[in-house]
Amino acid sequence: LAGDPYLPEAFQSEASLRNLPADISVAPGRLEVRSGAACEAAALPPGVSLAPSSCRGLRRLPGDGLHLRLQLRDAPSAPELVYNVRESLKPQKNYVFYCQSCGNVVVKERKFLRVLPLPSENWSALVEEWCCHPNPFARSTLLPQHGDCFLGDTFLLLNSRNQSYVPESPKCSSETEHHASQNDSTLKSKENTRVICERCKSTLGETVSSDTVKYYVTEVIIWPSEESFSTLPRSQFIQSVVAQCLAELSSAKSTFRFTIKGDDGRIYILIWLLNSDTLLVESSGSSSSHSVFTLFGDNFMHSCGPSGMWNAVKVLYQPCIKNRNKDLADAWENDFGVHPLKFPSETCLELLLMLSLSTASLPPSLQRMNSFQVAFLKM
Repeated sequence: LAGDPYLPEAFQSEASLRNLPADISVAPGRLEVRSGAACEAAALPPGVSLAPSSCRGLRRLPGDGLHLRLQLRDAPSAPELVYNVRESLKPQKNYVFYCQSCGNVVVKERKFLRVLPLPSENWSALVEEWCCHPNPFARSTLLPQHGDCFLGDTFLLLNSRNQSYVPESPKCSSETEHHASQNDSTLKSKENTRVICERCKSTLGETVSSDTVKYYVTEVIIWPSEESFSTLPRSQFIQSVVAQCLAELSSAKSTFRFTIKGDDGRIYILIWLLNSDTLLVESSGSSSSHSVFTLFGDNFMHSCGPSGMWNAVKVLYQPCIKNRNKDLADAWENDFGVHPLKFPSETCLELLLMLSLSTASLPPSLQRMNSFQVAFLKM
C-alpha cells in the first residue's frame, strides 16, 4: 500500500470493465466493482482498514483496468519476518544448522562463544581511500577462532576445527580432504571447495581455509537445538533473506544500489532499492506466480485465506545474464557507491525468476520505471 498502491488483479481485468458504467464500492475492509450482473470483489486481510473518503485518482488505463489511491485508517501491525539470522543467532546458545532446501542436518549441535559482525567485503579498498597512511590490514584475513561465528552481509564463517559435522557424501568428503591438504597461503577464492548438502546436493557454501567454512545465509537455516524445526518454503525464504539484507544495508550504510553476484564471479542482477516500508496486500488469485512457484516445491502465496499481507521492499532491477546490460554492470561494479552481494549462482537465478514473476503480476503501466523493471520482495 505504500509506494504505488493498486487494486488486485480482479480489478485490472479488461473483461470486467467493458460494460461500463460500473459501480465501485469502497468499504473499510472490502473493494467491489459491479457492472450489470457481474461483480468482482476483494476482501482485505484482518488489520488492514481503508478510509473510503480518501479515494483519489480513479481512472481506467487500457490494458491495466482501474487505478485508485486510498489511505489506511490505521497503520496495521507489521507481519512477522519469515526468518532473521542476525536476530536468531546469539552466543551461549545451542544451534543446529539445516539445509534450507531439504531440511537435512548440516552441522550438529553447536554453541558459539562469540557472534561478531564482519565489515563489508570491500572494506580494505575503502580503508585505502580514507587513510593517509599505508593500510596495515591490507594482506590480513579475518578468520574465526574456535567458538566464533562471524556474520557477513550474505554469509557466516565458522571455525570447523573439532566441528561435529553430519557425514558428507563421498564426493564432498574427497573434495574437502584434497582441499585441506593444500597450503593455506596458496588458497584463492576461485579454488575454494564447495560445501554440498549430502541429501539434495545443493551448494551450501565453501571452504575458506583448512579450518574455516563459509555458509551462505540463503542456503542454511540456523535453529535453536531445543526447538522443533520445520522447513520454510524456498521462495518465501529467499525473498525474505534478500529483502532484509537490502533494507539493513541501506539503513546502516546509506547504500541503495546493489550488484547480485554469483559464486562464479559473474554479475546476475543490478538492484536499486526504492523503499523498504511497503505493505503489500495480495489476493490469492492476483499473483501470476502462484502456479509457477511450484517449480521450487512450494507455493508463492500463503494458504491462509483469500488475501495475504507482507512487509516488502520495492526495487528496480536489471537482469545481467547472457551479457545483458554489460556496460551498466561494469560501471556499477567499479562504483564505490554500489554494494556487492554474493550468493550461489543457482540462487541468483532463482532470485531473478522471483523478481520477474513479481513484475509480471503488476499492471503493465507499473512494470517499468525508465529502463528498469519494478518488483517487490516480501519480507
